[in-house]
Amino acid sequence: METGKVVVERIGGKSTVTRCFSKYPLKFIIPTKVGSSQTDVVWIYSLTYGGGIVSGDSISCDLTIGDGCTTVLTTQASTKVYKSLQSKCCEQVLEARIGSGALLAVIPDPVTCFSTAKYSQKQVFRVSADSNLLIVDWITSGRHESGERWDFELYKSTNHIFLEGDQPLFLDAILLEQGSITTIAKRMQDYQVLAMVILLGPKMQHVQNQVQQYVKNLMSEQLHMPSTALRPYGKINADHRLTKPAFIASCSVFGPKGVGVVVRIAAMTTESVYRFLQHQLLSLEPLLGVSPYRSS
Repeated sequence: METGKVVVERIGGKSTVTRCFSKYPLKFIIPTKVGSSQTDVVWIYSLTYGGGIVSGDSISCDLTIGDGCTTVLTTQASTKVYKSLQSKCCEQVLEARIGSGALLAVIPDPVTCFSTAKYSQKQVFRVSADSNLLIVDWITSGRHESGERWDFELYKSTNHIFLEGDQPLFLDAILLEQGSITTIAKRMQDYQVLAMVILLGPKMQHVQNQVQQYVKNLMSEQLHMPSTALRPYGKINADHRLTKPAFIASCSVFGPKGVGVVVRIAAMTTESVYRFLQHQLLSLEPLLGVSPYRSS
């Protein structure tokens, strides 16, 4: 059963919320103005009572973005997933339809799972041939100040994009689960953040080109090897040991004629991912009213 629903339609030439519904534990905040008054965009802040998701919670949200509308779905802070009680898993489901020429930007702060937490989220997007979509989906290793690093029991995130109904365009899932042989922390080593950025549609073309070039240049520098020591990855330090880059990123295209780009990131600090997002998404300010992940 839905715990939230928002419909955005074009009324009087402007993107307008025509329906908004939410119930416990979900709440929407829709400010009347974000950024320049000349920008045609609706911002939706999604939050939960108590500042996080409690063991056993099930949140289901439905978005409809009408033709030609621009909408941003974001959060006020990281999504905290509290410890699991009686091995219960909490879940979030988002289903969104994006109309012709419309733009939906899903740009939350990262998910932070507490020790023993179990969390599953699924996001399904249905787009038209000329829809535009930005998705940022990311997770941190936990509460570092409490000594928690990858201490949760389960994290699963699924992102599906379907074109013109049920034609699969992008299908992706990430699963992090404590194992009997190795823990998540051992598998992740020194990396504390995993992130994925999806860019789709004609309005994202400039950002797609920019981020592909940036990642190519960045990783060429990160993984450059001295000609005297040919090794497959990383740099050689003074002790001739292989060192891991603090920030790793990759880009790949998907869909007909490469209409979409997905960026995958593993980083040692949350701040480095914020900086990446701020820099790479800065050019979207004219469309979204303000730059995503701008410093407060």
